[in-house]
Amino acid sequence: QKDPEFYKFLEENDRTLLNFDDSDSSDEDLHVLPEKLEEASDDDEDDDEEKEKGTKREKFDFITVTLKMVEQWKQAAERHLTPRVFHEITQAFKACVVTAKGDAVGMEPGKFKVIDSTVFNTLVSFCVRDLFRLLQKYLQVKASKNKAKMVLPSSSPFWGKMRLDVKSHLGCTIQLLSCLTEASVGAAVLQHVNTIVPYYLTFPKQCRMLLKQATRLWSTGEETVRVLAFLVLNKICRHKKDVYLNPILKQMYISYVKNSRFTSPNVLPMINFMQRTLTEMYALDTSVSYQHAFIYIRQLAIHLRGAMTVKKKVSCGRFHHWVHIPKILSPSLFAFHLRLVPTVRFYPLRMHCVRALTLLSENTRTFIPVLPFILEIFQEVDFNKKPGRMSNKPINFAVILKLSNANLQEKAFRDGLIDQLYDLTLEYLHSQACMIGFPELALPAVLQLKSFLKDCKVANYCKTIRQLLEKLQENSAYITTKRQKASFGVANREAVEQWEKKVREEGTPLTKYYAHWKKLREKELQLEISGKERLEDLNLPEIKRKKPGEQKEDDKREFKELFEMDSDSEEEGTGSLLVKGLGPNETRYGSALGLRSHICSARELQLLI
Repeated sequence: QKDPEFYKFLEENDRTLLNFDDSDSSDEDLHVLPEKLEEASDDDEDDDEEKEKGTKREKFDFITVTLKMVEQWKQAAERHLTPRVFHEITQAFKACVVTAKGDAVGMEPGKFKVIDSTVFNTLVSFCVRDLFRLLQKYLQVKASKNKAKMVLPSSSPFWGKMRLDVKSHLGCTIQLLSCLTEASVGAAVLQHVNTIVPYYLTFPKQCRMLLKQATRLWSTGEETVRVLAFLVLNKICRHKKDVYLNPILKQMYISYVKNSRFTSPNVLPMINFMQRTLTEMYALDTSVSYQHAFIYIRQLAIHLRGAMTVKKKVSCGRFHHWVHIPKILSPSLFAFHLRLVPTVRFYPLRMHCVRALTLLSENTRTFIPVLPFILEIFQEVDFNKKPGRMSNKPINFAVILKLSNANLQEKAFRDGLIDQLYDLTLEYLHSQACMIGFPELALPAVLQLKSFLKDCKVANYCKTIRQLLEKLQENSAYITTKRQKASFGVANREAVEQWEKKVREEGTPLTKYYAHWKKLREKELQLEISGKERLEDLNLPEIKRKKPGEQKEDDKREFKELFEMDSDSEEEGTGSLLVKGLGPNETRYGSALGLRSHICSARELQLLI
C-alpha cells in the first residue's frame, strides 16, 4: 500500500519475500532481552590470538636456507655479481642475524630462515670475507692516489642499484656485533667492518650506531677485539673529524673513567691499553682535545677543591678514583693533591701522581719539581723499625691507592717502599739527566740519600740506595765535565738547547744505566705475571687440620699399631721397631718405652741404632 511499485517488483522477481505476517514487524520482539547472557572466556581470546598468529605465519612463508643455496649464491657472485644476487645474499645474511639474536631481535623478518649451524657459519663467513670484495669490483670504485683522502662508494654510477641492500647489510653487521660472544668471531666481523668503513661513512645513522658499538667493544672486549675496535674508531674519526671526533672522544673518556675506577693486576693491562689508544685519539685534533682537557681538568679541580675544603672520607675517595686520569690529561694540579692527605697510608696515591707528572715532564720537556715529594718519604718513614708482623706476599703498589693499618706493620711495606723510591727517583732524574743543570737539580737527592745511608741500619736497604747514589754522582760528574768545556753562557738559550741535544744523542751514564735497568725491570714484571698465572692454574691440595682431641686419639691409635713388636724381627735386640707400609728408603721407628714416632731414611736409622 505504501510502495506499490516495490511490491510489484518483488512479485516479479522473488515472491517468497512477500510471505510475512504482521507480527514479524512487531516492535515488541525487537527489544526482548535473552534470558541468559553469554560470557566471553579467556580461552576464546587465546583462540583469536592464535588465529591471528596463524594468519601472520601464513602471510610470512619463510624459505629455509640450505647449504646448496649458499653455494649457488657464492658461485653466482664469483662469476658475476648482480643486484639480484646481492639482494638474495643480504636477505639471507639478515636471517642469520635474526637467528643469532633470537626473539629479542627487534628486526623485521625477511623471506629467509636459517636453522642449520653449518649454513650459518658458511654464509656469515662468505659475507664478512668475500662479499664486499666482489661488490667493490662491481661498483668499480678506484682508490685515490692520495691515501689521506677516502673515496666513498656513492661516487660509483652503479651505487643506486645497490644502495638499499648495502644499507641493510651494514645494519645487520652492527646487530651481529652486539650479540656475538666468541672473541674469534667478533674479531673476524670487526676486520670486515674495518675494510668497509667507507660504506658506513655513506650512511650517517649506521655510522653512529657502529661507533657506539665499537666504543663498547673497545672498553669491554677481549684483547684482539679491543684493538680492532680501536682501529675502526680511529679510521672513522681520521676521515670525518668534524662530525664524529668530538662525541667519540667524550664517550671514550667516560668509558676509560669507568674502567679505571677499580684497579687490579688483571685490569691494569686493559687500563694501560686504553690510556695509549685514547691519547692517540686526542692527537688527531689538538683544538678539540684542548676543549675536552679544559673541561675535565676543571672538573678535577672542582673535586680537589671540595675534597680539600670538606676533607671527609667520601669527598677524598671520590677524587682518589680519578688517579689514572692524569696519565691522559696530565694536569699539574695533581702536584697539589699530593698534600691532600699527607699520611703514610696514601703513599701509593702519591706515587701514581708522581709517575704521571714525571711522564708529562719528560714528554713535554717541561720542568716540574716533583722530586721533593719523593725525598720527603725518606724523612717520614723509619726504615730501622722492626716489623710488627710477617707478610704473606709483597704489596703491589701499582694497583692500590692506599695502604691498610695492617700493611704498615708488615715487612713487605718497607721492602716495597724502598723499591718504589728507587724507581721513582731513577725515573724522574733520568728524564732530566741530559740537562745542563743536572748537578744542581740532583744535589738535594744526593744529600738526602747520603743522610739515609748514614742513619739506616738495614743492609739490604743500604745496598739499594747506595747503588742509586753512585749513579747520580757519576752522572753529575759527567755533566760537570762536559759543561766546563762549553764556550757559551747560561743566558744563551739556543746554545744550551743545542748542547743538551748533543748530550742526549751521545747518552750519559744515567741514561745508559736506565735503559739497561728498564729491560730487566720489564722482564721481572713479566715473570711475576706469568708466575702468578701458573700458581692460579695449580689445584693445590687443601690441608685440613684436626682438632687437638682428635689428634691425640689418632696418635694413640698410630702408636698402638707401631709398637706391636714382632719377635721374629732382626732388630728385636736393639729395641727399635720397623713399620710396614713405608718406602724402601725410609723407616718409621720408635722405642719400646712409647716415644713418639719419627720418619727417617734407612741410613739415618742405622746411624741412630
